Amino acid sequence: MPRLLSGLQPSGQLHLGNYAGAIKQFLTLQDRGYESFVFVASYHALTSVRDPAALRTNIRQVVIDYLAFGLEPKKTHIYLQQDVPAVTELAWLLGCVCPKSQMDKAVSYKDKVAKGLPASLGLYTYPVLQAADILAVEPDVVPVGEDQRQNVEIARDLAQRFNHAYGRDDTPVFKVPEVMIQRGTAVLPGLDGQKMSKSYGNTLDPFLPEKKLRKTIMKIVSDSTPVEAAKNPDTDTTFALFSALAGADNPRTHELAEKYRAENISFGYGHAKQALFELVLEHFGPARQRREELMGDPGHVEQVLRDGAAAANQAAAAVVKNARHAVGL
Repeated sequence: MPRLLSGLQPSGQLHLGNYAGAIKQFLTLQDRGYESFVFVASYHALTSVRDPAALRTNIRQVVIDYLAFGLEPKKTHIYLQQDVPAVTELAWLLGCVCPKSQMDKAVSYKDKVAKGLPASLGLYTYPVLQAADILAVEPDVVPVGEDQRQNVEIARDLAQRFNHAYGRDDTPVFKVPEVMIQRGTAVLPGLDGQKMSKSYGNTLDPFLPEKKLRKTIMKIVSDSTPVEAAKNPDTDTTFALFSALAGADNPRTHELAEKYRAENISFGYGHAKQALFELVLEHFGPARQRREELMGDPGHVEQVLRDGAAAANQAAAAVVKNARHAVGL
């Protein structure tokens, strides 16, 4: 059975970019028979979250949202990063073969510092810990958004460096996974047109109450093209979000694109935003209902996490044992 690994930070509410770039892939691969390890990246969140109460709330909410979106505990092991201690040990071992120059080139560090996050050592070495997350459970594939491609490539490189330094040709210490990117929806624009990110405060939460959801969608930035003039769907944020959610080949997407290109006084950006609002409610209707049910069943959520951590620890134990032996510990 093929295996996948991925995770998301609990640095705030999950949003449409998380869904399109990662969770949608989790659901597809889960249904294709992959054994899935999906974790809450709680240690990674410490690079940006300084409020312990908020972090605890966010962690729990991410787990609930994973389940609401459709991850099934019988097929997907859901766990918290801090519940698998092997990950931090592996991060140290991998750090000892990681060149400083590789971290200097990490785009995630540069981007976040440019946006005002403090330049901490944790943020700087973020990709090494992420590599440990990945390699600990020996996945075959790592489905991520395009913005995380480099970090998975770093994980692959560190695995190969470690194998070269300590392994043998017939028995590598780490399995080298493949990166999997969902084409067309890997990076979504946020409300302001930049990459959708909790760090940038420009996200769209599909679980918002209806009135607030509509109000948020209506705030999406658009250009100043008059209502009666033709518009370019390929450069508009609202259309990009609609296409990512409905699918680029969906007839509804093609119909909306035609409305953009037509010179029609009865269609403006506000109409496109209303179409997106209705699509979000329709697409996430079952998930919104499941989420309400899960909010009232904390015992179920805790059991899911215990079972997920047990599976992840079992997988990681053999990896850590081999890595320790390889380095001489």
